[in-house]
Amino acid sequence: MMLLTMLAALVVFTMLAFFRATVTSWVLAIMVIVPVLAIQARLSETILQVVYLSLFAVIVVFGVPFLRRTIVSAAALKLFRKVMPPISATEQEAINAGTVWWDGDLFSGHPDWDKLLAYPVCALSVEEQSFLDNEVEQLCAMLDDWDITHKRADLPPEVWQFLKDKGFFGMIIPKKYGGLAFSAQAHSAVVSKVASRSGTAAVTVMVPNSLGPAELLLHYGSEQQKEKYLHRLARGQEVPCFALTGPFAGSDAGAIPDYGVVCKGEFAGESDVPGIRLNWEKRYITLAPNATLIGLAFKLYDPDRLLGGAVKRGITLALIPADTPGVQIGRRHFPLNSGFLNGPTQGRDVFIPLDYLIGGEEHIGQGWRMLMECLAAGRSISLPASSAGGMKLAARSSGAYCRVRKQFNMPIGQFEGVEEPLARIGAHTYMVDAARKLTALAIDMGEKPSVISAIIKYHATERGRIVINDAMDVHGGKGISLGPDNYLGRLYQQTPISITVEGANILTRALMIFGQGAVRSHPYVLKEIAAAGEIDHDTALHLFDDALFGHVGFVMSNAARSFVFGLSGGRGIPVPKGVVCRSYYQQLTRFSTAFALSADVAMAVLGGTLKRREKISGRLADVLSLLYLGSATMKRFADDGRPSEDLPLVHWAMQDALYQIQQAFVGMIQNFPNPLVRGVLSGLIFPTGKNLLPPSDQLGHEVASLLMQPGTARDRLTAGIYLPVVHDSLSPPLSRVTGEGANESLRYAPVYDEQDALGALEAALASTLLCEHLQDRLRVARKAGRLKALEELLRIAEARDIGIITAEQALQLERDYALRRKVIMVDDFTSEELQAHRR
Repeated sequence: MMLLTMLAALVVFTMLAFFRATVTSWVLAIMVIVPVLAIQARLSETILQVVYLSLFAVIVVFGVPFLRRTIVSAAALKLFRKVMPPISATEQEAINAGTVWWDGDLFSGHPDWDKLLAYPVCALSVEEQSFLDNEVEQLCAMLDDWDITHKRADLPPEVWQFLKDKGFFGMIIPKKYGGLAFSAQAHSAVVSKVASRSGTAAVTVMVPNSLGPAELLLHYGSEQQKEKYLHRLARGQEVPCFALTGPFAGSDAGAIPDYGVVCKGEFAGESDVPGIRLNWEKRYITLAPNATLIGLAFKLYDPDRLLGGAVKRGITLALIPADTPGVQIGRRHFPLNSGFLNGPTQGRDVFIPLDYLIGGEEHIGQGWRMLMECLAAGRSISLPASSAGGMKLAARSSGAYCRVRKQFNMPIGQFEGVEEPLARIGAHTYMVDAARKLTALAIDMGEKPSVISAIIKYHATERGRIVINDAMDVHGGKGISLGPDNYLGRLYQQTPISITVEGANILTRALMIFGQGAVRSHPYVLKEIAAAGEIDHDTALHLFDDALFGHVGFVMSNAARSFVFGLSGGRGIPVPKGVVCRSYYQQLTRFSTAFALSADVAMAVLGGTLKRREKISGRLADVLSLLYLGSATMKRFADDGRPSEDLPLVHWAMQDALYQIQQAFVGMIQNFPNPLVRGVLSGLIFPTGKNLLPPSDQLGHEVASLLMQPGTARDRLTAGIYLPVVHDSLSPPLSRVTGEGANESLRYAPVYDEQDALGALEAALASTLLCEHLQDRLRVARKAGRLKALEELLRIAEARDIGIITAEQALQLERDYALRRKVIMVDDFTSEELQAHRR
């Protein structure tokens, strides 16, 4: 009989899992199970009738809208208004900013994979690709990061001029204003490629195209302001910056003390000009030291009500020429030895006319909303692109170095201890670049994905930090010795900058991803909040009733789905036809459902206190983030044509993400303050236990091997970075000098600039693999006692002289030795050389 009861319950749960549940459907489901329970418990007919009458009463109350609103919804609305945490004006504007995109699907518990895979494949136009292959390639060839960071602490004048002349500062500006009008995908690709060469140059390029005067003018500026400034910004005649952060207002930007007072003053030789007198103190402002045009956020006051309306007018934005009397710029911060221009700006009694306000008087007090909407687009591109560029550089160089560098007569990359970080480097790079492309695609589709922009900013920079740390570890002394031949050191030093800016990562994870997403991306919460804010009681009650009971059905359905999907381990969940890696789609759907349930339970049980329980919300943010990164990974693999060579990267990235999702749920459940809720969530989400495992050692070996071997998978993984190739044609066949037995895939290779550190490394990798069979021949001869020389170059000559190798092969081995030595050696200086740049 117990088995019959369990079977009946399972059937009911399965039905509820695949159909949207409501209170009525749950009661009906219970009524199906009651007879079985009654037989088992030997209940009397009277008790059974009472149970059925009670259940019928519930159906009547919840099934008749008028009764439900009067008895249930009215009381619930009153309670909701009482427990709902206060939302500040800046928080409300942040919630309202941007759009909901794929994050809405993930919050729904029903991600539509067909929709995701039907989104366009990420691609550049002919014009954009040409710019990347020519102007960006030329720029990267001009960049010497050691000279920039160690000697100049700035870009050379010729690079600044090149950036202005070629339109790098006008990528987002429409062509009618003289800009390039590039897509977000192209913007991202440009920043990513430049970042693989120089972080200083990447920041200098991305800031004018991110949150700043151009972006704000495009969306909110008057036509007169656009005509005045956009042409000049596109041509580089104006160097822009945007000043938001100050000493006493960092992450809490709504608390900025900088202010402006509406008044009349003298301007351009005229008196009694209506305007604003400003005072500000800002810091950490990129490009401020040489800016000609300053975007400024401040709080506006109108004590004499010259504009009419309230005295406190809220956060407002203005564009101020840097030569305006009272403006102070020029001094610099020095962020972790980076050469990009960043510094403070102050203003004392700076008078500006009202037409300096972005968008004019009608946009007074709307500054925070304007910033949040533009931040969603800018944050989706700039930092993810620069992080991806650095990660690709780390992946390509680490794989090559670990194959070229040998210890104990074997490549260091073949040691299991080194394979482990190499696997992380490869898989994290694959996943972050997938998310970079997908997020840029969203922007090109017209979205302003505020929640997703927080996800990609956080995870691109955090995983970038993991990758560069791992790359430094496997490079050892090569990585820590700064100089012209060090391609990782400055990247390592500057990584914390990206962690800190545009929303510090601790804040982003703990408050923004889940805190904003729980309201903005949830299918019902924002509707409930809006209903609670309605003044008219009847309107509020009807809206709240619809949202509340849609929400209740949503929770019930997700509870049933979580349990059934947990029992099956995700098996049986429908996935798109013809896809590879079906189980990953199924597990993502399973955890999307569990996330939707957990989010609702956390909000319902913890209420307003959830806002301060940042460890709980942080773990929920991790789940949502990993669901998005996993979605991006599957989209990328599909868009690339599902190449089998990439499967080790896909498997490692997905298995790691799913395991981390499982562990985030475990941490959230174990630390939930209510023991009853802990038990319920654990039973619904993990009814058969925690069964997912991290990637295996064998899978890590496959990823590491992929990084150390030239091929299409390695090229796809690192596509878009700058490689110092001497010319575009391929070198002549190398088989004439290497003989039979050479690696067939390397008989043709690009000609790299061997004076460049990265070019020498690529050339050394190809040479190492091509000469491997010759090195084996020398090793056998030495072991047999035929070669007596103690030094490698002397052994090569000895082997040539006694006929073990030919003269041409000896030349190839000598070149191989020179390349390997150049790659392994590190820079050194005299004391005078180092001191010369510290004075």
